[in-house]
Amino acid sequence: MNDLGKDKVGRLLFRLAAPAIAAQLVNALYNIVDRIYIGRIPNVGAEALTGVGITFPIIVIITAFSALVGMGGAPLASIKMGQGDNDGAEQIMTNSFVMLIIMSAVLTAIFSILKRPMLYAFGASDRTISYAESYLSIYLIGTLFVQLTVGMNAFITSQGFARTSMATVLIGAALNIALDPLFIFVLGLGVRGAALATVISQCASALWVLIFLFGKRTVLRIRKKYLRLKARVVFGTMSLGVSPFIMQSTESLVTIALNSTLQRYGGDMAVGSMTIITSIMQFALMPIQGLIQGAQPISSYNFGAKNFSRVREVFRLLLISCMTFTVFFTLVCELFPRAFAFIFTDNAELANTAGRYLRIFVGGTWMMGAQMACQNTFLSLGQAKVSLMLALLRKIVLLIPLVYILSAIFGTIGVFWAQPAADILAATTTSTVFALKFGKILRKAGENG
Repeated sequence: MNDLGKDKVGRLLFRLAAPAIAAQLVNALYNIVDRIYIGRIPNVGAEALTGVGITFPIIVIITAFSALVGMGGAPLASIKMGQGDNDGAEQIMTNSFVMLIIMSAVLTAIFSILKRPMLYAFGASDRTISYAESYLSIYLIGTLFVQLTVGMNAFITSQGFARTSMATVLIGAALNIALDPLFIFVLGLGVRGAALATVISQCASALWVLIFLFGKRTVLRIRKKYLRLKARVVFGTMSLGVSPFIMQSTESLVTIALNSTLQRYGGDMAVGSMTIITSIMQFALMPIQGLIQGAQPISSYNFGAKNFSRVREVFRLLLISCMTFTVFFTLVCELFPRAFAFIFTDNAELANTAGRYLRIFVGGTWMMGAQMACQNTFLSLGQAKVSLMLALLRKIVLLIPLVYILSAIFGTIGVFWAQPAADILAATTTSTVFALKFGKILRKAGENG
């Protein structure tokens, strides 16, 4: 087990982040493998890929609710551990477990009832609705597994068990990659087979997480005595988790705005291009999320222990690492856009269109390293309000209005120009706010000690 308060920060960040990055990359592959196989279903691959892409907002919302609990509770549990209050940390974790179960039941019911009108509103056409509905109907069966896997795995990472956390993702990903071709092509289940493979894989991952958190190796355990929800714990968890929830759920709103606008101006080809581009962008964000997951327990623990020099060092290393990756990713996408697109489809027209739009879409991605490092450091220090404000800024205040404004002026291509404009403006603002507030937060915490 890693010592969050004493081990050298650089090595500790690498030990925690490396497995988390690997896990996030595999997690990205987990979701993208479905689309790679679906895009190659004989005769209907392009339409099927577009249909599955339209389900993305609902899938994101489901994951966002797990972040509301997991990413809200895990930093609080880490801070409690830094303060030497493991009982308080276990109460937070157990209450989070109960909240995830309740949310899963509610989400499954709502989306099962409303899925068809929602999919049409999200950009489905008469040609793609059957694929979208077939995929989503089966995916919703596994909502509980998704919630427990994503939400509770954050508590494994927050204790410093990075390899165990990585194994959670590896188990599901390996199973999904193995089952996809079997169900899609051998058994001829098409998009339903892809969804079924995902549900089975998430079930396996959820079982792994629960076995660990109920077992003897973990520091914090799910305790029967803490199963009753406490208002103080619930509101504390959700107030901190609302920022990552909004960061993820607004991604759903962004996708809805993008797809519905593209359907209006460019039809299924433009929507299919966006499906490919958002799949590629997962590779830009997943390694960054891995770095953030590695940094979060170190930063939160040492903030709780009032070891502020280590908090500063964690942020410096996180910022350098995030910026290095996003700059590199941007350059690669600008140089080889169509090569990425052909990963998802063998339709030359769709790949060429997606490649052309990708070069525009990633124009501001190089600055996202600073945006995410600053925003998530606020979160790890318990600064929910600031992190929430910055989460809203990029997607709600900037991106969605820009999508509608620029598309009205320039048509389809305006939708793609909205992304880099929002990225650059948001990253500049976030970096400025962080520079002004970071030192003040640390000084105030020291004075209160």
